[in-house]
Amino acid sequence: MADSGTATRNDNRPRTAAPGPMATADGGGPARAELSTESGKTRIAEGVVAKIAGFAAREIPGVHSMGAGLARRVGQLRGLVPGGSETIRQGVSVEVGEREAAVDLDIVTFYGQSIVDVSEAVRRNVVDRVQAMTGLRVVEVNINIDDVFVEGDQDGDDRQQQRAR
Repeated sequence: MADSGTATRNDNRPRTAAPGPMATADGGGPARAELSTESGKTRIAEGVVAKIAGFAAREIPGVHSMGAGLARRVGQLRGLVPGGSETIRQGVSVEVGEREAAVDLDIVTFYGQSIVDVSEAVRRNVVDRVQAMTGLRVVEVNINIDDVFVEGDQDGDDRQQQRAR
């Protein structure tokens, strides 16, 4: 990629990036952000940024779960298996540059919660946590509200499935 200062995300939306190549997993290892100082270099794996963003999003009241469709269901099943757990990076996609990061989140909110308020709180918390913990500037946090959780909705589905048997 040329040092034009603009990177293209996987969905072809342009965003501003620090001059220099974006970290990619193409080099055989995980993608990493690299912070250079006079004292040395610090490399931050893309998965670390995703994990921080996942924790930060889940800290916000009104976030029921994360992930889209089938991935969310598989994560829920993993949580039911002894010793298994829902992966914290589920529903989180990040792209890191040398000094910047972009985050995409798939979120399920609770019915009755203001989607606008929840998504703004998630966005602020993700930016604050990622920037404070990594030193990377978060240039964008895109949030996709994938579903709305209605209390008792799953119970009704289970009863209907049991009656059909």
